[in-house]
Amino acid sequence: MSAKAGGTGSRRGRATKLKTMDVEGAALAVDAGADTVSEAGRSAVMTTAPTRRPVEHDLLLAALPHPVIVLADDNRIVYANAAAESFISAGLSMLKRMRLDDLVVFGCPLLALVEQVRRTGASFNEYGVEIASPRFPGAKLVDVYGGPMPDQPEYIFLMLHQRAMAQMIERQLTHRAAARSVSGMASVLAHEIKNPLSGIRGAAQLIEPGLADEDRALAQLICAETDRIRDLVDRMEVFGDERPLNLQPINIHDVLDHVRRLLESGLGSNIHFTLDYDPSLPPVPGNRDKLIQAFLNLFKNAVEAIGENGEHGRIVVQTAFRPGVRLSVPGTDARISLPLMIQIEDNGGGVPEHLRAQIFDPFVTTKTSGTGLGLALVAKIIGDHGGVIECDSEPGRTVFRVLLPMQTQTEPPARAKASA
Repeated sequence: MSAKAGGTGSRRGRATKLKTMDVEGAALAVDAGADTVSEAGRSAVMTTAPTRRPVEHDLLLAALPHPVIVLADDNRIVYANAAAESFISAGLSMLKRMRLDDLVVFGCPLLALVEQVRRTGASFNEYGVEIASPRFPGAKLVDVYGGPMPDQPEYIFLMLHQRAMAQMIERQLTHRAAARSVSGMASVLAHEIKNPLSGIRGAAQLIEPGLADEDRALAQLICAETDRIRDLVDRMEVFGDERPLNLQPINIHDVLDHVRRLLESGLGSNIHFTLDYDPSLPPVPGNRDKLIQAFLNLFKNAVEAIGENGEHGRIVVQTAFRPGVRLSVPGTDARISLPLMIQIEDNGGGVPEHLRAQIFDPFVTTKTSGTGLGLALVAKIIGDHGGVIECDSEPGRTVFRVLLPMQTQTEPPARAKASA
């Protein structure tokens, strides 16, 4: 009787242990008294084993260079990735207290697109959407993808692709090609024009003393015009300088303040300058003299654009850290980020619409007495520093925006390369 009870208890214990494995999906090994494991237990182990995600969703969204925003049913922002925070210039904690209606201006097309998703439940792709916001210095042109979240249709998913970035990269390549064209032309002009000019000017000076008074003015005109042509060729010769720059860590705010003081003591003495600097910006790997030359040209253009409206003239100089843009460095296979933004805004008359796309090309100018080489030279200098420049203009507001790399090593790149 006791032996039977013991056998029964043993079988009950084994059955209980296997049943526990079936329910909980525990390890396959059992104590030495267990002979087999049920197929149900093995299946439970396989189906309940945790699967490991290759990448966390938050990390993936944070790595995207395009702004991503998720809206609740009342257009309240419930999520924004790092690119969206940079795009809107606000942190996630602040954005979660805002609605999309508060972020963009009344009548913004983005509101209508979100409403369309709620009404139809279908996703959309819209190109060239203009977004205006009190938080933006000006309207931004973006491509928008949006739609309902698959598992939670009450949430709307929006991804923005700023048009200016693609256009900026295209313009960067165009500016460099234009600079190379002027570079080749400059080397030809230096030899084929400057030498004959010297002979023409010398001959005019020799014949001037023997001429009558009415003819002497003509000889002086010849000398003045040859000097003007020589100065123009000298300016173009700068484009032919392909020597590598001697780069040092430069505080861009020192460069901007130096240029501003030059303008305030002369041409821009009646202009009001507003400075909006980010004091945390790291140094720029650059050549101080070249950067001063480039920004002096931009400041001077802004002052001249304001013109006679000098009493009400205003120039806003802003710097900021804007991660996300990566471009190739001229002459190398490397790709670097361009997080340092320098923006110069004026309230002048603006660039005519038919010239905006070619504003950085050589010999394109809005001035009656201009040569059209100033902005082309600026584009070359910025390109030599591995950066890009773009222009947004409308009547009463023109913005020149420069993006530069930041200093990532303690010694100049040329020296580091030589030591390697």
